[in-house]
Amino acid sequence: MTTDVTIIGAGLGGLTLARVLHLHRIPATVYEAEPSPTARSQGGLLDIHDYNGQLAIQAADLTDEFRAIVLDGRQAMRILDTDGTVLFDKSDDGTGGRPEVQRGELRQVLLDSLPPGTVRWGRKVTRTRALGEGRHEVVFADGRSVVTGLLVGADGAWSRVRPLLTAAEPAYTGRSVVETYLYDAATRHPATAKAVGAGSMIAFAPDREIFAHRERDDILHAYVGLSAPQDWFAAVDLTDPAAAAARIAARFAGWAPELTALITATDTAPALRPLYALPARTHWDRVPGVTLLGDAAHLAAPDGEGANLAMLDGAELGRALAARPGEMEAALAAYEQAMFERALEFAEIPGTDPGESTVHDLVAAFTRQEQP
Repeated sequence: MTTDVTIIGAGLGGLTLARVLHLHRIPATVYEAEPSPTARSQGGLLDIHDYNGQLAIQAADLTDEFRAIVLDGRQAMRILDTDGTVLFDKSDDGTGGRPEVQRGELRQVLLDSLPPGTVRWGRKVTRTRALGEGRHEVVFADGRSVVTGLLVGADGAWSRVRPLLTAAEPAYTGRSVVETYLYDAATRHPATAKAVGAGSMIAFAPDREIFAHRERDDILHAYVGLSAPQDWFAAVDLTDPAAAAARIAARFAGWAPELTALITATDTAPALRPLYALPARTHWDRVPGVTLLGDAAHLAAPDGEGANLAMLDGAELGRALAARPGEMEAALAAYEQAMFERALEFAEIPGTDPGESTVHDLVAAFTRQEQP
């Protein structure tokens, strides 16, 4: 393959693609809107699964580097009733297939594996357009532009590359999460630290839940989920952190104080994350010279698979291009067909409907997962 690859987005999927292409001596450049690798927090823990995310890491030849950042013990899982009663408690015995890592540390592993200059920071895409014969132009906010023979959109939910392929747009799922952090948890919030346990904790009721996990340095990172229209969240004054936390906590009236402390005792301003998704069967006809991966292709409400699928998309696309030198369109067609099927498979996995399920349904689902 002689065409250089232009990747939009330096998330896990785009960087995995760049790494696999580098291993196969295929030139690639990644353009990222953020001004630097440390411009913002990269989120919390990710469980990297042995059936998709770890396969991508193997394809990227980064298994040793990955193992070096795994947080021991974090595969532990607890499910609590709203009164704090522990209904499900699984320790991490080291045999699970979903080790936990910090997203930012995994991203840095991928960045460190690439030749200097592969990622161009501070390049926010404003528009893309087809030039014909499989070539595309990408225009950046700073006025610069690039023309490429292969354009890959790894630029997430609001992809600027997606419109070249499909008119599908993300829609609000009816749910949002509010993100909070508690620092020095064992010392300052011992009851909450005990409730969360060594790994992750879910406290669940119809239309609302609190999910928390234990990060490095005794940090508890929580995602407080609510089913509510966006107008409800728009009325929450996030510029007043204490008032915002109190308004959100009111939706959890009657819950155990060690759980609601994940809202009211936050050491950071509550951060609102509306949840969007593309239609489950989003696909497109082959368009020469352009494709998508990860959330740009199959954005779904958080289910633990998004980052894993993005990385596997990147690895599979890189391998497909390497396996068919001189046959780029055949490689893209094969990649997309497999990617569509993979995304649909995960979209159709039975789960719990947060609007109708009970905490006991959730316990039953986790118990089934533990059965041989």
